[in-house]
Amino acid sequence: MTTHGDDLVFVVDDDQSVREALSSLLRSAGLPVETFSSPQEFLERARPDVPSCLILDVMLPGLSGLDLPDMLARAGREIPIVFITGQGTIPMSVRAMKAGAVEFLTKPFQDQELLSAVGHALDLDRGRRARRAELAELTMRVNQLTPREREVMALVAAGRMNKQIAAQLGTVEQTIKVHRARVMKKLGLDSVADLVRLAERLALLQGEMDPSTGVMPK
Repeated sequence: MTTHGDDLVFVVDDDQSVREALSSLLRSAGLPVETFSSPQEFLERARPDVPSCLILDVMLPGLSGLDLPDMLARAGREIPIVFITGQGTIPMSVRAMKAGAVEFLTKPFQDQELLSAVGHALDLDRGRRARRAELAELTMRVNQLTPREREVMALVAAGRMNKQIAAQLGTVEQTIKVHRARVMKKLGLDSVADLVRLAERLALLQGEMDPSTGVMPK
């Protein structure tokens, strides 16, 4: 498993011996670890802005491990989760997967199984963070445009000619040429093809974002 210096793994399990064993295993793989005895304790921890994942025991006293993903989603705190349990059932695993689990492991599991699941979860989080940063950068660039320039941008990206855009927006072709030139300059683009690619990428990333939570899915 390839590790990165800024990765962080959280472990939530009410069994101290399990927490210690998992912590030892993960640290031996070069991963920083923080452990918690309950979901409540984990929720009180301010999560650092680094690629991370959560190893979560399903069967916990009080707040269930299966309830925690819903609470995190409502709070907009996205994190890939690897569920572990000593009493796995099919309905339980189905619910965990619906909650967005990266993996559902039944104890006893092999060390490599867990490390592989954690590596995959961290890769997912890095990818999601990269897409979210890209979305923020593209949005910032487009937000430099005036409302009319954004209209022109959308119509150019849709393949409309200057004359067609002028007719649709109720203006003259020369005005559209001016707006179009400003759009290209502000966005730092050299061609219509570049503009189309930017618009398509922005639409794709915006489509991935959950509008109710602002969360970027895995």
